[in-house]
Amino acid sequence: MTTRRDFLKTSSLIGFGSTVPAFLGHTARSAPLADKAGAKDTVLVVVQLTGGNDGLNTVVPFTNADYYKLRPTIAIAKDQVKKLTDDVGFHPAMTTLAKLYTDDSAVCVVQGVGYPNPSQSHFRSMDVWHAASAAEALTTGWLGQSLKKRPVPAFHLAGGNEPAPLALTGAPVRVPSITSLDDFKLKTVSVTGADATAQKNVITSAATVAGGSSGTSLLDFVARTQMSTYASSEKLASIGKNYAPKVPYPTSALGNKLKLAAQLIDADIGARLFYVSIDGFDTHAGQGGTTGAHANLLTQASDAISAFYRDLAGRGHKDRLCVMTFSEFGRRAYENGSKGTDHGAGAPMILVGGGVKAGVVGEHPSLKGLKEGNLVHGTDFRRVYAAVLDKWLGIDPKPVLGDGFKPAEVFAK
Repeated sequence: MTTRRDFLKTSSLIGFGSTVPAFLGHTARSAPLADKAGAKDTVLVVVQLTGGNDGLNTVVPFTNADYYKLRPTIAIAKDQVKKLTDDVGFHPAMTTLAKLYTDDSAVCVVQGVGYPNPSQSHFRSMDVWHAASAAEALTTGWLGQSLKKRPVPAFHLAGGNEPAPLALTGAPVRVPSITSLDDFKLKTVSVTGADATAQKNVITSAATVAGGSSGTSLLDFVARTQMSTYASSEKLASIGKNYAPKVPYPTSALGNKLKLAAQLIDADIGARLFYVSIDGFDTHAGQGGTTGAHANLLTQASDAISAFYRDLAGRGHKDRLCVMTFSEFGRRAYENGSKGTDHGAGAPMILVGGGVKAGVVGEHPSLKGLKEGNLVHGTDFRRVYAAVLDKWLGIDPKPVLGDGFKPAEVFAK
């Protein structure tokens, strides 16, 4: 029989990976039920377009002659634009998102988003977006603060050694960064299958002993907690084994991350917040028009987000899902000598989901009223955040964002 001393000794040898979500139990319990007044059962997936996405070639003002004057080699021809309104349309690489817009009414485009006195530094501007503040010292993120107000399971779906974003800093418990469902598996010190099984048996047998006791000592609590964590980890690690997407996902890094998000959402573990990113948008040279680096990135983002939406819509989660894209800044209105674009401002945000207000929100930034070559923003990004917090997640935005940010009209109700 395994004694409590044995349990403590062996449990000190058995380490759950740093990504195992110890919060799954208490955050799920502390989150209001969906049928309670003011509570929500919605899911937010933030997609970060790292590097400064060129908004002017993402949402193209194809009727504006100044656009073609400013970009003689990288502009998108009018007949190639995926029309959204009579004046603007998506880059042709975004065919799948354009189809969601026209066929499913599941896309909201917010034009000209930014903030006053924008920084041209990747690091500073990204921190401003992450913290939802332009204060000198930024140490907590807008999502981390939001999780303090309403704790729910959240995940950063990372690639390689990608660090956790500032946006999630400040949460009541650390939001785990995971790369696959394997990150949830129990980590043991053994290197052989037999030894690993034996060590797992120690945990279950020790928990059985503890479970037969009505004790309230710290040791009983430790035993119950470790067994609960083990059970949760085993459940999470097994989610993907029988998961069959309703539509195929692209075999891109972003596609893999969003497929992982879909598995966790459909597993019904209470997870409501996901953060993913795709890098490479710093297109100073060789940006291209309908082909090239930028077109390839837009295809990756469009195809992955569209597959994600259609997969979850096919599983009955359409009206629970909101995907929100952002980038730290846009690009200059005019192309540079290297057939690329330099750091700018005033770029679109895109929201995808069954509950978004389908269509185009706001005016496209003027191409005549440039400021040092930059598009002038018309919508403060914190107004979009305010809408996401208030209308989607059911969180009062004022303690997170401060006063003065009226929620943008990006949701249908």
